[in-house]
Amino acid sequence: MFSTLPKTSTEILSWNWTHFEPYYADLQARSLSAQNVEAWLDDWTALTDRLTEISSRLYVNAGINTADAAAEQRYLDFLEHIFPKVLSADQVLKEKLLQSGLTPVGFEVPLRNLRAEAALFRSENLPLLNEEARLCNDYNKIVGAQTVGWNGEEVTVAQLRPVYQQSDRALREQAWRLAAERQLADRSTLNELWQKLLHLRLEIARNADQPDYRAYCWQQKARFDYTPGDCLSFHRAIEIAVLPTVRRILERRRVRLGVDSLRPWDLDVDALGRPALHPFDSMDELKQRGAAIFHQVDPQLGRYFDTLLAENLLDLENRKNKAPGAYCTEYPLSQRPFVFMNAVGIHDDVQTLLHETGHAFHVFEANALRYAQQRQVPMEFAEVASMGMELLAAPYLTEFYSAADAARARVQHLEQNLLFWPYMAVVDAFQHWVYENPTAAAQPENCDQAWDALWQRFMVGVDWSGLDDVRRTGWQRKLHIFTVPFYYIEYGLAQLGAVQVWSNALRNQAGAVAAYRRALSLGGSVPLPVLYQTAGARLAFDVATLQEAVNLMEKTINQLDA
Repeated sequence: MFSTLPKTSTEILSWNWTHFEPYYADLQARSLSAQNVEAWLDDWTALTDRLTEISSRLYVNAGINTADAAAEQRYLDFLEHIFPKVLSADQVLKEKLLQSGLTPVGFEVPLRNLRAEAALFRSENLPLLNEEARLCNDYNKIVGAQTVGWNGEEVTVAQLRPVYQQSDRALREQAWRLAAERQLADRSTLNELWQKLLHLRLEIARNADQPDYRAYCWQQKARFDYTPGDCLSFHRAIEIAVLPTVRRILERRRVRLGVDSLRPWDLDVDALGRPALHPFDSMDELKQRGAAIFHQVDPQLGRYFDTLLAENLLDLENRKNKAPGAYCTEYPLSQRPFVFMNAVGIHDDVQTLLHETGHAFHVFEANALRYAQQRQVPMEFAEVASMGMELLAAPYLTEFYSAADAARARVQHLEQNLLFWPYMAVVDAFQHWVYENPTAAAQPENCDQAWDALWQRFMVGVDWSGLDDVRRTGWQRKLHIFTVPFYYIEYGLAQLGAVQVWSNALRNQAGAVAAYRRALSLGGSVPLPVLYQTAGARLAFDVATLQEAVNLMEKTINQLDA
């Protein structure tokens, strides 16, 4: 029967639930034994891959142009008419496998994850999860529509970012304040959206018999290898190991700029007055120079990127009505990734391309895994793939720049990474506060206060006087808080893992890349600490490991800066 499933995405996109239902019924009706469980999992994988293909392609199409009502409706129809039925049907299959007592070879970790997922499932949550996805799409629409007038043209808020790199401080401030004013115009709209999302998430957790939404997320995300307490320990480690270095970096910037205090619009300009780094003039340049880097990191990785180019699997430029952010998604039926970002012509775009393509390489490397559930990578390691690629590719930035500017770009990247850890701590600690104090968090003004307190704790060295409303509402501009709650600590942990991979590469680049690729090829088939170990790193939350990474980064900055 399963031989009749469509073989291409073009065929499968026209399917609705009535097409899929007989295949689920067939899987549900079969008796399971040691002799047939692998074939049964093969068929479940075939079905899952096609449904994931539909979901991913419809999501991408809706984000490419958030003003495309037809594309949005196709995605919403999937969420309403197919997605809930898939969750229900998959739950039956999960229970069937778990009740069989069978443990197929290589399926130990996926089985553990399925057990956790099955325990959370409640039919009454299906419409709530559908509504949550709709509200997340609303967030993308609100932010994607934020434009301002600049030099006689309508531009997105993101398209102002190159202005922040201009040497004219008054011009930078003007652009920064214009963007902030436009973002604040949506404050009440986002507050209302937040209250709806929070209410939904609390109800979802209650329905699943979880003590709170954080506990729900921990189980949903299969976080078996660390606890909320470990996250709080990591926040404290950042205070101890990272903040002193951040203070030194920002003080050096203040002195070089010759200003009394650093303001938010002083953080992107070159502190020595050099023109902003200008890595490319067109998307084609970004793609071709990126390809040259990947071929030098590793020939096979270069060939993977060539596939992305040849098959038009990159949407890189920022434009009006494009969803915010950057991501890599997976088309499992096609065995291809898709990279989405919002490039505006600055060095951060190069780093974003390296980052998201690291995710794409993960998809390529894990494609050989037999079952869909083995390819579900824990995000704490998925981000090692992306952040590790940023650092592994760093020696080859001369594809975009002169040797001097490449060194400058590396300094900028390492400084941004160090500055990121405190910001990550703010975002993650804020989410812990929200779901530990949901009654208070239901009032947006309390969210403003909690965010502000965390900002004062971690974000040192920048003068925000007179900008209280902008600072206090920063949580509204972090899409993860709205659309993927508790997905942020992964970046902080993975950055520490990526620095360890990079440290290995400083001694043996080829060996470090080989270990990195071996770890990527494991997908999610082994526990999280084993993935780190295979890549040559260690999952860590302690001051000592973090301090070692910070010392290497600061030492390298000083060497390159000289």
